[in-house]
Amino acid sequence: MYRLISATPSPYARKVRIALAEKGLPFELVTEVPWDATTTVPRHNPLEKLPVLLLPDGGSVYESSYILHWLELKHPETPLLPPDPDGILAARRFEVLCDGICDAVVLTFFERQRAEGARSEPWLARQRRKIDGGLAEIARLLGDRDWAVGDRFTLGDIAAGTVVGYLAVRFPELDWRSRHPNLARLSDRLEARPSFRDSMPYAQTITDRVV
Repeated sequence: MYRLISATPSPYARKVRIALAEKGLPFELVTEVPWDATTTVPRHNPLEKLPVLLLPDGGSVYESSYILHWLELKHPETPLLPPDPDGILAARRFEVLCDGICDAVVLTFFERQRAEGARSEPWLARQRRKIDGGLAEIARLLGDRDWAVGDRFTLGDIAAGTVVGYLAVRFPELDWRSRHPNLARLSDRLEARPSFRDSMPYAQTITDRVV
């Protein structure tokens, strides 16, 4: 059985959790705080980042985008990518936007951990532009369709759904719903799916000092 090292708020790990569930692949969830000294992540990923998929043979696969690609090749049943090149590229574009927005939210979160006078307002403003621009592009690409790409659930939907779910945890003051009602409608439908409902993100307590 696979084991997945995850963190409760992590959108990157949530993408993999959803993919495993949608493909019907059993796995054991191992929850850690990757910023604390007690984490086991460095043993399995030299980049010390989550998520990490631990394999039955003792190996590991890391970085969410690579894990998703690995799962798609190793377990092609219940495909999460469209069958055509244009569809694949369209779904991957959603993933790129999702990861970029989440990266900016992470940088914002830790910059806000600094003392009031030590925070860089230009830095925070730059990250906010990335977040706003990325969400606007996701909403534009989605348009009035029921699904991110094509006529069925794909990696594009996983990406779009997890990024807005992460905002609820780390950037709750951002009113993305009123700005992008089409994205809000998609999110509501996705959160009703068992794979999303069973992986709802929530904050963790970071014990060790990070900034």
